[in-house]
Amino acid sequence: MAYALKAVFATYKPHISMILVQILSAIVYFITEAAFNQGLNPYVYVTYRYCLAGLVVFPLAYFLEKKQRPKLTLALFLELFLVSLLGVGLTMNMFFASMKCTSPTFVAAIFNTVSSLTFVIAILFRMEFVDVKSPRGIAKIVGTVISLAGVTVITLYKGPALKSLWDAPIHMKRLSVDENWVKGSILTVASCITWSSWFIMQAVILKKYPAQLSLTAWMDCLGGAQSAVFAAFLNHTPAAWSVTMLGIDFWAITYCGIVGSGIVIFLQIWCMEEKGPVFVAMFNPLQTVMVAVLAYFVFGEKLYTGSILGGATVIIGLYMLLWGKDKDMPYIKSQDEVKEADKEMVASAGKEEP
Repeated sequence: MAYALKAVFATYKPHISMILVQILSAIVYFITEAAFNQGLNPYVYVTYRYCLAGLVVFPLAYFLEKKQRPKLTLALFLELFLVSLLGVGLTMNMFFASMKCTSPTFVAAIFNTVSSLTFVIAILFRMEFVDVKSPRGIAKIVGTVISLAGVTVITLYKGPALKSLWDAPIHMKRLSVDENWVKGSILTVASCITWSSWFIMQAVILKKYPAQLSLTAWMDCLGGAQSAVFAAFLNHTPAAWSVTMLGIDFWAITYCGIVGSGIVIFLQIWCMEEKGPVFVAMFNPLQTVMVAVLAYFVFGEKLYTGSILGGATVIIGLYMLLWGKDKDMPYIKSQDEVKEADKEMVASAGKEEP
């Protein structure tokens, strides 16, 4: 019995890890929004968050991955710099700036496009295979189209807000949203595009730098430094950089730095090496559901019909994509076995030659 449970856990360890990632990430939305409403600047928040994560993860990576970590060359450092710039310097700053302009529910709904966009980019870079004649290939294509259609609905159609049936236990005062809705939508969509590209770049660099903890540390440290330059350029006043000790801004930076930028990124990188970038991206709908439920029932956020209709459409499309991806696994394994057999035949033929 114990052996069977251990085998099941080993099989579904990436799935469990990604579910944990979505739970931890859903909390980030609300603690961050609360800090923004208290005046914390989004760019300063990203800087502090990733610098803190780097300080925590770097010593662990240094001691735990001494033998696993490859030699750092100038070319490899430049690649690490670029993946950090794309993932933190651009993506995270745009993402959290957009959340200040809109709402966690809206941002989480749009964030679902990361899965479809990652799939499309993976096809372009030949990291994903699509057989248009098979049901699994058709499911992946149709699922991607449906998902993108759902995001279009969320972006272009807001609709009336649902009336709350009871008083929420926690209330967060929000700044005006409507005046910045267009700006927030543009920033959210742009961050999703760069986020998808970031997943692909992580998968590529993992082949050259297969030390997940060290890669997390490099992205946190370099990303934090890049964000600091960007934040300093936009915020010249010392007051923007001040943090109230044990205030909501302090706890937001601490939780999101250690958990959101440390544990979550490490788990994502590990799952990416095990299952690929598309697998990692496909769990995002779970986060959307968690954020929507917490926002409406616990925090008293307004929930718009456009977000509900579009979000449901996105989730349907994404799980069609997930079904197709799951059906691809036996085919991919058989292709890998054929390639390995061919390599062995070529190697043995070379040895037999006089």
